Amino acid sequence: MPHEHIAARTALVLETNNLRGGADVDAAAASLLHVIGLLARQTVPLTALAQVVVTHDGLCERTRASAEKLAGRTIDFVRIDDSTGYYDAKNDGFDAVRADGCDYVCFADADCNPARDWLEQLLAPLADAAPPAVVAGRTSYAATVAGTALTTIDFMYFPSPLQQRATRNFYANNVVFRRDVFAQYRYQPLEGIYRAHCQVLGLRLQAAGVALRYAPLAHTEHKLPDTRFELLKLRWMRGQDTLGLTPHLVRTYLPKSLQWLGRSGPVGPLCVLTTRLWCLRALNRQDAAPVRGLRRVSAVALIGVFSGLDMLGALCAGLGIRSTAAAGGDAQALSYHER
Repeated sequence: MPHEHIAARTALVLETNNLRGGADVDAAAASLLHVIGLLARQTVPLTALAQVVVTHDGLCERTRASAEKLAGRTIDFVRIDDSTGYYDAKNDGFDAVRADGCDYVCFADADCNPARDWLEQLLAPLADAAPPAVVAGRTSYAATVAGTALTTIDFMYFPSPLQQRATRNFYANNVVFRRDVFAQYRYQPLEGIYRAHCQVLGLRLQAAGVALRYAPLAHTEHKLPDTRFELLKLRWMRGQDTLGLTPHLVRTYLPKSLQWLGRSGPVGPLCVLTTRLWCLRALNRQDAAPVRGLRRVSAVALIGVFSGLDMLGALCAGLGIRSTAAAGGDAQALSYHER
């Protein structure tokens, strides 16, 4: 099996926070078991790994037993409080990884559908003569027109100045760290931010000179929320995230004369989102299947609509109007149970 010596030194941490949405406990269990089944059938299966950790806030014994049966191995289930946030769950899962025999820690999400060779492609760079400290795979939504538009906005990858084949940013649902690197930097508490902690960590790693190798063939597909209302809610929270993210971006990329933008209320976030419209150029350039003709026109139009919703969320946040979910992290989980 390719890279089996790397797999045997790798732990997988799978969090289930994004399955909290919706009142049906059986639906959450079925969603988790669906993803465990996909991971068990990888070209590098779960049985090849040193350890598998699943964080949860109350999986019943029957669901845990079914998950282990599907995985074909024991799983370390880490119980977390039902108020534990998404990134705190990542940290808690990491803390449960055994120090003996686990040199690498891979992070995945229970609301993503990995390609069959996802794990193999993610671990492949670690077999290089000079292995990277971090490998970031490619995350996207479904290859529909709307999914392509949202992928272009939410899952952009920017070339890193540190080295070739590296990216400035990564996403917490598709990344593997050398254990000591994550232990040093891990996710830090960020006030008023819903899902931008991994972007801030990417900036910290770049400032520290830690290159993130980009592995575009390590692909996982992130589900969209189950309803259109929740999709609108996601855009609102993404836009509100920009308020908390802007000071970090300003400190990293702008000269001292423009540092005031980090403390400018809604002005800085709106500037960031306006600049992000550059992502129109990124359409068909993010290693995904291209859209042509009318599909491309539709994707461009949807990028404009979704960006407008993001800007509205950022404007309201800058004026002090924040949603409960954005203010409290995971206080209002979205639902990700549809296949």
